[in-house]
Amino acid sequence: MDTNNKGFTFIAGPCVIESPAILREVAQKVAGLNRRLGTTIIFKASFDKANRTSIHSYRGPGIEKGLQMLADIKTEFGLQILTDIHESWQAGAASQVADILQIPAFLCRQTDLLVSAARTGRTLNIKKAQFLSGVDMKYPVEKAFEAGAKEVWLTERGNCFGYNNLVVDFRNIADMREIVPTVIMDCTHSVQRPGAGQGSTSGDRKFVPAMALAARAFGANGFFFEVHPSPDHALSDGPNMLELNKLEEVVKSLVE
Repeated sequence: MDTNNKGFTFIAGPCVIESPAILREVAQKVAGLNRRLGTTIIFKASFDKANRTSIHSYRGPGIEKGLQMLADIKTEFGLQILTDIHESWQAGAASQVADILQIPAFLCRQTDLLVSAARTGRTLNIKKAQFLSGVDMKYPVEKAFEAGAKEVWLTERGNCFGYNNLVVDFRNIADMREIVPTVIMDCTHSVQRPGAGQGSTSGDRKFVPAMALAARAFGANGFFFEVHPSPDHALSDGPNMLELNKLEEVVKSLVE
């Protein structure tokens, strides 16, 4: 996939679809950056977050409404779309809108999910599980390619470090570059503190820019940022999301 980012792949957008207004605000910013910086930042948002900490947590509008909202963003702003799927039956519908299907970290070993996504012909972005090494990711990649995938990316998002914490072993990036050409650093999920927010996930967004630069030094050629106009009021992953008005500065630090 030609991303026109001086050799880098960029992904940005809100964690979950909250409203058409927030989607449009973020998409307008992303489209503006693409025009000014000559990038092709892929727009990301989830129609359903099936892995929230609490049953009372907001999950999103669901697949039917969510995909329609993403299709509207694609049409209005001309952005490529990435969204994640959690169950095999979602792959076909999501592939009608999304250019890239993302496999969540906890589900990266789910064979039926990988096979269903691969058979759509869309690019797959498989996130490395918090309990796996970079070398271990050769097996999900094998499943995807043997099922017919044309292009597979891998994403680093940290490893479990005791309870309620993650740590990034940047050597995983180099190891995964030996498996696939495109390895992405999830700069926002990697600063999470899973389950540390009394029924929700906490995090340290102040470390996001440094995570990006460190990953670049270790050979990452893609960067994933969840962004929001007001992260402290976001309905999912607020503590680790980057403020929307800081996205341009971070992207510039990577491409210039």
